[in-house]
Amino acid sequence: MASPTRGPASLIPLPCKPRIFILTDITNEPDDAESFCRYLTYANQFRTEGVVAVTSTWLRNEVAPEKLHEIVDAYEKVVDNLNAHVHPDSPYPSPQAIRGVIKSGPPVYGMTAVGDNIPLSEGGDHLLARLMSGDPDPLWVLVWGGVNVLAQALHKIRHRADAAALRAKLRVYTISDQDDCGAWIRQQWPDIFYICSVHGWNQYANATWTGISAAVDDGGPDPSRVTKEWVKENVQLGPLGAAYPDFEYIIEGDTPTFLYLVQNGLGVPEEPSFGSWGGRYLPVNVSEQGVPRRGHFADTSDTVVGMDGRKYSSNKATVWRWRNAFQDDFAARIQWTLTPDFDKVNHHPVVSVNGDVGIRPITVEADAGSTITMDASASYDPDGHVLSFKWFQYREPSATQIYHGPEVCELAIKEVSEDGSKVELTIPPAEKSCAMIGKTTLLERGLVLHLILEVTDDGTPALTSYRRILIQPVNGNVKEGVAENQAGWSHGHSTGIP
Repeated sequence: MASPTRGPASLIPLPCKPRIFILTDITNEPDDAESFCRYLTYANQFRTEGVVAVTSTWLRNEVAPEKLHEIVDAYEKVVDNLNAHVHPDSPYPSPQAIRGVIKSGPPVYGMTAVGDNIPLSEGGDHLLARLMSGDPDPLWVLVWGGVNVLAQALHKIRHRADAAALRAKLRVYTISDQDDCGAWIRQQWPDIFYICSVHGWNQYANATWTGISAAVDDGGPDPSRVTKEWVKENVQLGPLGAAYPDFEYIIEGDTPTFLYLVQNGLGVPEEPSFGSWGGRYLPVNVSEQGVPRRGHFADTSDTVVGMDGRKYSSNKATVWRWRNAFQDDFAARIQWTLTPDFDKVNHHPVVSVNGDVGIRPITVEADAGSTITMDASASYDPDGHVLSFKWFQYREPSATQIYHGPEVCELAIKEVSEDGSKVELTIPPAEKSCAMIGKTTLLERGLVLHLILEVTDDGTPALTSYRRILIQPVNGNVKEGVAENQAGWSHGHSTGIP
């Protein structure tokens, strides 16, 4: 349908803004500067509470906060343009606000900065202050280098009576381990929510996050949007684009940390197993079932049909499956930096499913064997572009076993409108949707099924918005109270969805 209005008011405000604290070994190689440039084009989605220049195994004896300030100087030249392309209730932060949270970590390597008689660095002190601020929302620590600033803060509070409560506020997503503090933190405090690929030291080619731009799964991901030519034509434009350096190894290896949090209707940050632009991860320690899971989340795989038509199963596929969408998204935001004219650039479709407008997941209970309707025909494009609709089942997030194929039943998806905006979903009968490997009786509630809706416009570059529908199959023939045979929310997931 057509947009009810035009201009920024036709967009939707963000329901929340996650708290973000970045640790970056900027100047180690160009990718940190690249990621920070991109981060600033998404900064209206976040509360940026810290950006700390740190060391790593590649940058052991110096930190470079001045480079962060240079990029913010470029951001200052375009922030007014950026604000013309987002809902007025979700504006970009001022350059002054970003400058005010840029700090320095200790200019030494790893655990050398951690000890009883070692004072906190400026960055460590700032992180501790934000952690102890009293804000009830989680603090996401996004690590693009070493993690000794976080180690300093955790060591400082270790004997406090409220130390466990403070750690419970942390959400860490680190781009592998780049110093000797990460493994130490996970060993000392296994309760911390900590996303990190695990592999041999320095074997980064094995990590999930390389799916953003590396030449992985040859024939699977589209390489056309991660070339120097594409970057020059689509990103290195205008003042902020001029601050975006040429890449040396891969483009923006650190960017998955915040792509994971981008509010586009796809990801659920409290649930790494659900998958998002920043990849998909599973808990390493599953000893505590039936409670909200914390601790270390590590690599898992998705099976994805590549651009050559073949299937690929890898941890990198959990990121590269979305590559064209997130690269086009960044290219569009660079266009926003160039003009305040709303009509000259493209904006994201607004998705409505069964009258629910927004980005939050939709939860549905459905009887096994029943048919339900999902109607996205009220979705609209703020620029009046034509929308295309793609509905698909994301099978991997439902699985509790390694072989998700026989475990996760298949939704029957039937388009019932000419443009694909409306579908009928048939839930398999209880024998399939409420059964579980290893159980001899049918369950009252089967594994939750994930349906993804992609809505893409035909603007330039094309932009995609999503909705995730979580479908709980219910077996009405099972009496209530059969706790030992229940699956669904309690067995497979703790959604964390408000």
